[in-house]
Amino acid sequence: MKDILKKVTESQVWKSVFRHGYADETKNRMLQIRSNVFLHLHPFKMPRHAFKIRFTWCMGGVTFFLFLIEVITGLLLMFYYRPVTEYAYLDMKFLEFDVPFGIILRNIHRWGAHAMVATVMVHMLRVFLTGSYKPPREFNWVVGVILLVLTLLLSFTGYLLPWDQLAFWAITVGSNMARATPILGHEGPFAIVDKYNDVRFALLGGTDVGASALLRFYVLHIMLLPLVAIILMAVHFWRIRKDGGISRPL
Repeated sequence: MKDILKKVTESQVWKSVFRHGYADETKNRMLQIRSNVFLHLHPFKMPRHAFKIRFTWCMGGVTFFLFLIEVITGLLLMFYYRPVTEYAYLDMKFLEFDVPFGIILRNIHRWGAHAMVATVMVHMLRVFLTGSYKPPREFNWVVGVILLVLTLLLSFTGYLLPWDQLAFWAITVGSNMARATPILGHEGPFAIVDKYNDVRFALLGGTDVGASALLRFYVLHIMLLPLVAIILMAVHFWRIRKDGGISRPL
């Protein structure tokens, strides 16, 4: 077994993936992490304070963990869901009452989404209270605020997908608020567009919540918003490292 492992680790394919060995030296550990796209997000050493729960509350890590749960359960839910008005509600009922453990799968996704909104807000509160937004971390604070907005948008777009009465009227009220958007909403201040060209029309794909809105919300929920969130989370983690790791207590 050792001979097989040695042949694998000394092969050209292995060396093309891992450019540095594993000798227990500070310099080598640093080079190994910097040369790997997955490992470079994490520092090769951590300050003692970064492990204290009473300082970080672990909310950033918990939020990321919940995001992974949402991705996994969301991918599984896609096997049973069709984003068309004729089948969306029926698919949800089929998932709940006919698919084995389907109701558990849906509820994990649903409550995980609620928990993610809560934890990201607590994380932002912790960052604010500990002054972790101050120089040189201003840029990462802005990235975090954008991630907060994306989290709320993910929750908002996913709300319509069950296509029940609660979802329909909640999105109706929520999208009507977009009409008051300054400049881009036809009822907002300084409006330069009509109701057929404003931000609400672009969001719903029409003037009412219908089939076009369901499809657009589905695409936003499973593709565009998660992709942007993943990219910004990678930037967020990378900037934490580049800014000296988790901020020190004030």
